[in-house]
Amino acid sequence: MNRSRLLISAGAMTGVAALALISGGLLAQESLLPPGFDSPPAARPSPAPRPSQATRPAATRAPAPASAPSPVAAQPAAPAAASPPSVSAPVVQPVPAATSVATATGLSDEELLQSIDPELLARLLESARPKSDIPPGGRRSLEVVGVVDERDGGLPMASTRNLNGPFVEAVIGKTRGRFVSRWGHILLRRALASRLATPVGMNGADWAAIRASLLLRMGEADLARSMVQAVDSGDFTPALEDAAMASYLATADPVGLCPITALTAARREGAQWELMRAICAGFSEEGGSAMAQLDRAMRRGTASKIDILLAQKFAGAATNARRAVKIEWDGVETLTPWSIGMSFATGLEPPESLRASSGTDYALMAARAPMLPPAARAAAADVAAARGVFSSAAMIDLYSQIYALRGASATNGDVDQWTRRAESLRTAYVAQDAGDRLEAIRTLWGDGRDPDRAYAGLVLTSHAAARVIPAENIADEAAPLIASMLTAGLDRNALKWARFCPVGSEAWGLLVLSNPGRATTVSGEALGTFLDGDDSEGSLRTRFLLAGLMGLGRVDPGAARDLAAKLSVDFNRQTRWTQAIDSAAASGNPALVSLLAAFGMQADRWDRMTPLHLYHIVSALQRVGLSAEARMIAAEAVSRV
Repeated sequence: MNRSRLLISAGAMTGVAALALISGGLLAQESLLPPGFDSPPAARPSPAPRPSQATRPAATRAPAPASAPSPVAAQPAAPAAASPPSVSAPVVQPVPAATSVATATGLSDEELLQSIDPELLARLLESARPKSDIPPGGRRSLEVVGVVDERDGGLPMASTRNLNGPFVEAVIGKTRGRFVSRWGHILLRRALASRLATPVGMNGADWAAIRASLLLRMGEADLARSMVQAVDSGDFTPALEDAAMASYLATADPVGLCPITALTAARREGAQWELMRAICAGFSEEGGSAMAQLDRAMRRGTASKIDILLAQKFAGAATNARRAVKIEWDGVETLTPWSIGMSFATGLEPPESLRASSGTDYALMAARAPMLPPAARAAAADVAAARGVFSSAAMIDLYSQIYALRGASATNGDVDQWTRRAESLRTAYVAQDAGDRLEAIRTLWGDGRDPDRAYAGLVLTSHAAARVIPAENIADEAAPLIASMLTAGLDRNALKWARFCPVGSEAWGLLVLSNPGRATTVSGEALGTFLDGDDSEGSLRTRFLLAGLMGLGRVDPGAARDLAAKLSVDFNRQTRWTQAIDSAAASGNPALVSLLAAFGMQADRWDRMTPLHLYHIVSALQRVGLSAEARMIAAEAVSRV
C-alpha cells in the first residue's frame, strides 16, 4: 500500500514537472493576438518574487532540470500578465517615451536640419534621389560600350582598352564625317558601332557620346540612337544627353528622350530642353500643363516660333486640348535639326526652298525617314548611297516601293521621274534580252554631271551588273560594270570579267586591286601601259593605282620606285598622321587604324586625296587584318577619278 502511494506520488510529480516545462515554453513565446487582447483585467497583485530569484541576474540563471521540478511551477497558475518572471519567461523592458536626442554639437536632429541652408538641403536631397529604377543586377557596365559585338562583325573589344582617352577623343572630335571614300565611311561606321572597351581616363558614357555624335555627323542617325541606348539612362553625362537629343530628333522620335528628361537631364537649361520637357509632360497624362508650358514659351520667345509651333502640334497629338495648330513656314530662313526632326515627327515635309537650301544635312535625314513618301525619300537617297549610308539593298528596297505605287502616281513630275527610274531598275534585273538589261543599267548610271547621282547609280545597279554575262562584244563596258559590282563588295563576280580585260586597262587595274587571292606582283611594263592610257588630270588614276598596289604588296619594288620617281610621288615622306597610323598598324590595333584611316580621308572629292595618304591607309588596313576594306578602298580610288 505504501509502495502504491509512492508510485502515484512519483507519477504526479512527473506530470507536474512536464506541465511546468510546457507552461514555461508557452510563456516564452510571443503572443499571436493583437496588442491588448491578451492583457488581463485589473487583478490581484502578483506575489512578490522570492529574494533568491529577484536578486539573481537573468543572464546567469540556468534552466531547471526536467527531473527536478521548480517550486514555482508547483504553485497555482496565474494570469500571464500577472505572473512573476520565471526561469523560462523573458524579461521585457518598457519602451521609453520618444525624446529628442542631442547630437555631439548639442543640437537636436530637428534643430540641426533647420540650421542647414535650404538650397544646400535641396541639392543634397536631389543628389540622393535615385537616377534609375533599374535593379543593380540589370545595370550595364560602362567598361565596354557599343552595339555590334565582335561575334556579329564588330571589331575586337580589347582594341581600345589601353588607348589614351584624350587622344581618342581628339581624333574622333576632329573628324567631320564627310569622306571621299564610300568604303571608308562603311569602315568607320563599323568601328564606331563595335562594342569596345572604354579608353583609359574616359567615362563610359562619354565614350558612347563622342561616337554617337560622329555617327550623326556622318548621317547615321539610327545607329547613333542605338549607341545612346547602349547606356542606362541613370548613367548619362551632359555630353551623352546632348547626343541623345540630337539622335532622337534626327530619327523623328522625340518621345524617346522622355526618360532622360525625367532623370539626369531634369534640370538641364536651354530652350530645346524646356520644349522637350513640355512635350514629355503631354505624353504623361499632363496635357493641360504641357500646352500651358508651350504657350508661356511662345509669349516669352524662348525659342523660334516655328520650333514652338512644331512642339505644340506634336504634343497636341497626345492631349485633349482640342486645338488646331497651323504650321507657318513664312519667315523661316533655314532648317535646323529640331525643325527637321519635329516636322518629320508630325508627318510634315518642309517647303522645297528650305529643303534645297539645307542640302545634304536635310537629305541624309530625309532618306531614312519612313513617314515621308517614297518619292520624297528617293530624291535624297542618291546622297545617302554615294556617302555609304545606304547600301545597294536599301536602294533596291526603296525603288521597289516606288514601283509598287506606280499606279497611284499623280501628275506630279517628281513622282513620275522616280517611277520611271524604278521601271528602269526592274528592266535591268528581269528583262529577257541582255541588251535591254545593259541599256537600262546605262540609263540608271546617268551622264555623270552630278557626282553623287552618278555614283549612286553604280550602287543601285551593283547586283544587276553582277547578272550581266561577260562577253567580248561588251568588253568596253567592263570597267563601269566592275566598279558597280565593287560598290557592293561583289569582288568574285567581278573576277569573271578577267579574261576580257587587257593588261593595263582600267578594268584590269580594278581587278588587280580587288582580287582577294592574287599572289603575283605587277610588273613595270603593265604599270607603264596603264599610265599610257590614263586620261585623268595629272595621271591621278595611275598614282592611286600605284599607291594601292604598294599598300597591298602587289607590285615589284623596283618598278614601284621607278614609277614613283617618274610621277614625282614621295612615298617616304613622314607626317604626324603617317607616324600615328603606322604605329597603330605595328601594334595590331584595327580600331585605332580605322579611326585614323577615316581621319585621313576627310575631303569632298578624290582630287583632294593624296597618293601618300592612300598608301598608308591601305597598308595599315592590310597589316591589321582588314584586307577586304583595304582592297575596296584602293579600287574605289581608281574608279572614282
